[in-house]
Amino acid sequence: MSRTKVALLGAGFIAEIHTESYHRFVPDAEIVAVFTRKADRAEAFAKKHHIARWFSDLDQAIAESGCDVVDVCLPNFLHHRAVLSAARAGKHVIIEKPIALNLVEADEMIVACRGADRALMYAEELCFAPKYERVHKLVNEGAVGKIFQMRQCEKHSGPHSDWFYDVDQSGGGALMDMGCHGIAWFRWMLGGRPKVLSVYAHMQGGLIHGQRTRAEVNSLCIVEFESGAIGVAENSWAKHGGMDDRVEVYGDAGVVYADLFLGNSALTYSEKGYGYAIDEGLDLHHF
Repeated sequence: MSRTKVALLGAGFIAEIHTESYHRFVPDAEIVAVFTRKADRAEAFAKKHHIARWFSDLDQAIAESGCDVVDVCLPNFLHHRAVLSAARAGKHVIIEKPIALNLVEADEMIVACRGADRALMYAEELCFAPKYERVHKLVNEGAVGKIFQMRQCEKHSGPHSDWFYDVDQSGGGALMDMGCHGIAWFRWMLGGRPKVLSVYAHMQGGLIHGQRTRAEVNSLCIVEFESGAIGVAENSWAKHGGMDDRVEVYGDAGVVYADLFLGNSALTYSEKGYGYAIDEGLDLHHF
């Protein structure tokens, strides 16, 4: 059986994660080429991960690698160029967050892929985290009733690469970098394409990165949906003490809490009979 051929664009932190994930969990896919702007780095990455070809020219990597899918793990400012090149070459696209630097670029990328009849997948991982999938399942089963508020937090002391701090390359700071996760998660939890009525954001600069960036390093974003639900996204590059990633869902019949890095549980209370429980993958109807 033929395998889906992937050209990996990027050789940094997130490209390492994508590569390991393909090797471990996607046996039907094969990374056939890797691109990064420095030839020696591309070659080193390819040899490390047993990838047959490497490129330091973006368009050549897409057009000449023989790939079916382009997986974009590049700094944000290169997303637009990479996707337009992939569409011209007739390749499907998987792209890391955020999709682009701005809405104009994002719209052009979507139009290009639609025009080429190619898929463009924004790779939002929170919707695939097993613990958060269980929260989604509980909500869909009616455990908390109608949602009126959601909260998603992602906080740490700052990104791993210098380009994140340069707004010309990143497009923004903590909200741009991580708030996209929370907003995508809110939409997923509400189902379909929920209409947004308003968005408010409070963003703080300086703090522990005052000499390094003019971007926001701490943010609070509130999204109001037509259903009456609100989503609160809290994001920070200024939080000491390690990574923090958690969600909360409040409904008129219950509540669910889950911490991505704490145990394997989703603490749930439901007026409909679920009760307080530690969900470890069991069907809570049986508690």
